[in-house]
Amino acid sequence: MKIEMKDIYKSFGKNDVLKGVDFTLNDGEIHALVGENGAGKSTLMNILSGVLSKDKGEILIDGKEVDISDTNVAKKYGISFIHQELSDWPELTVMDNIFMNNEIKNGIFLDKAKMRKKCIELLERFDLDINPKTKVSELSVGQRQMMEIAKANLNKVNVLILDEPTSALTNNEIDKLFKLIKRLRDKNVSMIYISHRMEEIFSLTNKITVMRDGKSVSVMNTNKTDEREVVSYMVGRDIGDFYPEMDAEISDVKIELKNFNREGFFKDINIKAKKGEVLGISGLMGAGRTEIMRSVFGLDPKDSGEVFIDGKKIEIKNPADAIKNKIGFVTENRQEEGLILDESIRENISLLNFDKFSKNSFIDKAKEKNLSDNLVDSFKVKTQSSESKISDLSGGNQQKVVFAKWYAIGPEILILDEPTKGVDVGAKREIYDLIKDLTNKGVSIILISSDLPELISLSNRIYVIHEGKIQGELLKKDASQEKIMTLATGGRL
Repeated sequence: MKIEMKDIYKSFGKNDVLKGVDFTLNDGEIHALVGENGAGKSTLMNILSGVLSKDKGEILIDGKEVDISDTNVAKKYGISFIHQELSDWPELTVMDNIFMNNEIKNGIFLDKAKMRKKCIELLERFDLDINPKTKVSELSVGQRQMMEIAKANLNKVNVLILDEPTSALTNNEIDKLFKLIKRLRDKNVSMIYISHRMEEIFSLTNKITVMRDGKSVSVMNTNKTDEREVVSYMVGRDIGDFYPEMDAEISDVKIELKNFNREGFFKDINIKAKKGEVLGISGLMGAGRTEIMRSVFGLDPKDSGEVFIDGKKIEIKNPADAIKNKIGFVTENRQEEGLILDESIRENISLLNFDKFSKNSFIDKAKEKNLSDNLVDSFKVKTQSSESKISDLSGGNQQKVVFAKWYAIGPEILILDEPTKGVDVGAKREIYDLIKDLTNKGVSIILISSDLPELISLSNRIYVIHEGKIQGELLKKDASQEKIMTLATGGRL
């Protein structure tokens, strides 16, 4: 089935979100739709899937103009949208979710026997080892994602739209998802793949459409372009090499962990990070990467182990101790642990920095505002003012505020846990430049990342963790994705 969207316009009040967008999906194609946050990708797909109506333009299916007025019409054409925020019912069973609004009835009663039989067949078809009676709340995010795809295939699906499908998945779940996507492609299901992850785009898709500021600015064959060209179209300028050259002067050991242990999480961890160095930490999800650093920062306990800063042993019992010793921690889950979403940018930046603008319990509001305004400018946070709510910002701009908050304390050691997760490519490059700037100031960066090209490009050295132990150490010149994965899965080099 071929879909053509021609000259599509959509506005919300005075905000023109789509400005004459063209998009074509060919039969059996996996087509990447990319662009910075706010480019209009999700709005365009919401129109195609019947969630939103267009203001102007036409949609053609196999050359014939159609009116996709709601989601039921979209389903009639076999168009299904798996949103980034899953739309399942956590307290209902897998079977109840799959048959929601598609119940099989015998007269006026539900035919639960038939539904259960069909549900089992569907789950087996997608290699999902899930009991239909299991509550969805008991499933992993990856299982819920696969269940949503299976549900979309309950009836015939011709077009599957996937919005950031791997953003919350483990490596194992990603592998399973990719196998499923390829199986669907082989059955002639067309797919639209929305993602910020370039590695996935180049391994899965046939074509790439780039959107910027509500317009489609380029359509490319995946095998005839590269990451640099795609990113340049996304941001509207040539950004040069995507990863900056990390050329900071590396000097003495800044922080050292000796014999760090926590039963069930990590064992015999010995790590050194130098001034001006980016020390990479790799490993599969659950290997203990984050748990080690949470213990260093005093968020979680440890059973034994010592921390030395500048050769001096220090005690860190809680985050306040860590901050006192100029250690910052950009956590993986910024919305729950890094920010207060209902408060302003100014209030979030101020959380760790009251000493800079308060005296005798009185806050100098002018100084506070001046600090936050300067940091908003320095970190290129896209916002109307520092009084804007955090919840109104894109993921990339939220992450910049987290960086700004920690930057203001004058960190000498900064732990970054998946710092570019859920961030568009333009903001990613800006975050990389921030990391480079910090290392040039002599800050020790400890970088935990599942994005292996990112980890290899930014790190001077990489420790690989397997089942709570250090499996190996790689220098930048020796590091490769293959070597990291060999160590991460318990192998030896």
